Amino acid sequence: MDKSDISKTVISRLPRYFRYLGDLKDKGTERISSGELSQLMNVTASQIRQDLNNFGGFGQQGYGYNVDYLYTEIGKILGLDKPHNLIICGAGSLGTALAGNPDFINRGFKIKGMFDVDPVKIGKFLHGIEVHANSEMDEFIKENDIDIAVIAVPKEAAQSVADRVLEYGIRAVWNFSNTDLDMPENVIVENVHLLDSLMRLSCDAVGYKNKSKGKANGKG
Repeated sequence: MDKSDISKTVISRLPRYFRYLGDLKDKGTERISSGELSQLMNVTASQIRQDLNNFGGFGQQGYGYNVDYLYTEIGKILGLDKPHNLIICGAGSLGTALAGNPDFINRGFKIKGMFDVDPVKIGKFLHGIEVHANSEMDEFIKENDIDIAVIAVPKEAAQSVADRVLEYGIRAVWNFSNTDLDMPENVIVENVHLLDSLMRLSCDAVGYKNKSKGKANGKG
């Protein structure tokens, strides 16, 4: 399937479909209509049908969607039908928290190792994952077939770490460093700016509070 013609907005919604379908599958639900799925996900049924039609539809009129089949097919589109090996660059609080997330292994993401410059951390095991020195990164990536690097270092060090993993052949980067990385076009970067998300929440909360005050004062 050529996903290049499908908008990033549509693709960005697939993990949410996958998560809801996984929950339905675990509950033993065999089939579901777009209307029922829309009620669960709080989106319109037409939006669901439009999104899934980009990949072939998957549904049958009068039947709806086979939950197990749709879950499996979306998993394939997301690349979850094969395992992915990861390294975490940075064994601080954030890197340690990510290493302890059980959902990664449940979805086929195997954290093979962590890397840090702190001699106190090197050689230790965090959530069963060994922390290695950065000087060992090159050989480790080659020997363990690493295809995704997680950047969880301070923003001042993020670009140099990203450049290093690219030099060693990695072309997919999950960036938690709260800074934008300068990457070549052939590198896939997913930026997770936690502070940006918190500030958006703050803005929305202030807007909601002001709107509520306006209504209370008879202005809404």
